[in-house]
Order: sequence, then structure tokens, then C-alpha cells
Amino acid sequence: MGIEKIEQTFTSLKEAVALLQKELQVSYLDALIETGDNLLAKEVHVEDGLPTAEVKTRLEELYANAQLAGLTTEQRRQVMQLLLLQAYKQEKIQANHQMTPDTIGFLVEYLLEKVLPKKQGLALLDLTVGTGNLLTAILSKLNQNGWPKIQAYGVDNDDTLITLASMTTQIEQISVDLFHQDALDGLLLPKVDVVVSDLPVGYYPLDERVTQFKTRAKKGHSYVHHLLIEQAVNQLKPAGFGIFVVPKGLFESPEAKGLLDYIQANAYLQGMLNLPQDLFASKRGQKAILLLQKHGSGAKQAKQILLGDFPSFKHKEQFQAFLGQIDYWKRNSLMK
Repeated sequence: MGIEKIEQTFTSLKEAVALLQKELQVSYLDALIETGDNLLAKEVHVEDGLPTAEVKTRLEELYANAQLAGLTTEQRRQVMQLLLLQAYKQEKIQANHQMTPDTIGFLVEYLLEKVLPKKQGLALLDLTVGTGNLLTAILSKLNQNGWPKIQAYGVDNDDTLITLASMTTQIEQISVDLFHQDALDGLLLPKVDVVVSDLPVGYYPLDERVTQFKTRAKKGHSYVHHLLIEQAVNQLKPAGFGIFVVPKGLFESPEAKGLLDYIQANAYLQGMLNLPQDLFASKRGQKAILLLQKHGSGAKQAKQILLGDFPSFKHKEQFQAFLGQIDYWKRNSLMK
């Protein structure tokens, strides 16, 4: 029944987005944002006679047929994810702007639950929130698992992505404070217990703005993913955790020594787990999950760093056995 509800809502809203896209002559993403705004306002926005009365009536029928009110938070999240996936089919979206798949999001959330005690008022930040899919996947799962009130924050510099994140989190009824700014500028938010981020990979072009960063390059542009790891550690409370989706070869680049030196001086490298290779189009594009813990009271280096390769999700027994190894590591290396 749940899948049928999701399909019905998705089908209705997919048609509504396509109708608006054609009527307003805009991109799919802009039509999706307009659709979300209409749903939140509970009325169709008309400007300069568009959409026409005929299209407006059809949109109202589609919105009613979507029956969004009957969906849970997780079902709403899945609908919005399916609608976003349509954008990737229609429009060329650069790799750093593509949403983090749920498969990766749930692994990040699994590690978060392993290393953090369940407590009231957990403060959680996504420094590169994008469309919000990684953050909302984590928050939805934490909510299902009975975590009490969580204070969530998201930061992004891209106008379209932060607008999408704002719209989708409101529709999903997930509370997130969003900040539209460069994540490497001064952050006007409190220190947090955990930072999660699917880090963009590449060079940061504004050399003069990162002169205070210890992970900046000696010559030329700096790696933005190195700078963001440093910014994340700075934003953590003492003993807080950073859980990052990073390139598998993070520590193999010419600038890796500077990053390692920074980590050793400010945090404990508690783990690095390679994600299943079949999630990625090529070996070169394979990613890993990096687990850091900021120095501070109660933090210490695990007896053994958590290293390994997640098996393919297709191999269920191997995958479950690997999760068991993570449990063992937590009990015998991290907590002892």
C-alpha cells in the first residue's frame, strides 16, 4: 500500500511539473520548485496570466490527486527524490550538484548511530547540503529509530540547490535551518556534534579567501574538499565527529600530506571505508566514507582504525557480516 501511495503521488506531481515546465517555458528544476511552492501555499501561483485558467484547473486536479497529506515524512522524501531524479534524466547536471543516493546516505547514518550516543538535542550540520537528500535521508532514519529532537543545519552557495533544499524539507516536514552562503566563509551557526557531507571534489578558485586555512595549497588553487574538511573540524564541538563522503584516493594526491598533517594535529582519523564499487560508473569515481573525531575531552584514537571495503549490497550475507565487523570495532576499538 505504501508503494502504491508513493507511485500515485509521484505520477501526479511528475505530470504537474511537466505541465508547468511547458506552460512557463522554464527548466525542469524551476518547474519543480514552482510546483513545491504551489503545494506549500495550497494554491497555484499565477503571474502575468500564466499558467492559463485551463492549465491552472488541471494543476489543481493533479495536486488534489497527489494526496500529499496522506503520506508519511519518509514517503514524501521518496517522492521528492523520484522527482529530482527526473531532473537528472532531462538536464545536464554537473557531478558536484547531483544528489547523494540513499544507499550512501543510509551508510553514513549507520556509522553516525554507531559512534554517537542517542541524546536530546543532537546538533547536526551538512556543510554542502545541495538538494538536501543526504541530510534528509539521515534525519528521516534517525527519526524512525527514535532519536529525540535534532537541531539540523545545512549550508550551500548555489541558489537553485538551496531553494530546492528549502522546498523539499518543508514538504517532507523535516526541520532544517538552511544558510545560503559559501561554506568556507565564517559560519553564523553554533558548534555541532556531527558534520556530515558528500564533499565536492575540485579546486577552490578564490585563493585570497583561504589564506587562513592550514590545508590550503602551497602554490596555486587549493582542493576544496581539503578546505571543507578543515572547516568542518573547526565547526565541531570538542570530541565531535565528522563523517564525509570523499574520493577513495583522498590520501594519494600531491596535497595529501598537508591534509594528513592537519588531521593529526586536530582530530583522530578513526576510520575510512571504501563504498561498494558497483555504486560508481568507474573505479576512478569510487568514493569512501571518512570518519574523523575532533580532539577534546572524551575523545581518543581508536585502538585500530576502521578500514575496509563495503561489499556490494547485492551480496546480503557478506554485507551483514561487514556491518557486524563495524559493531565489533565499535565495542573493542573505539569504546575501550
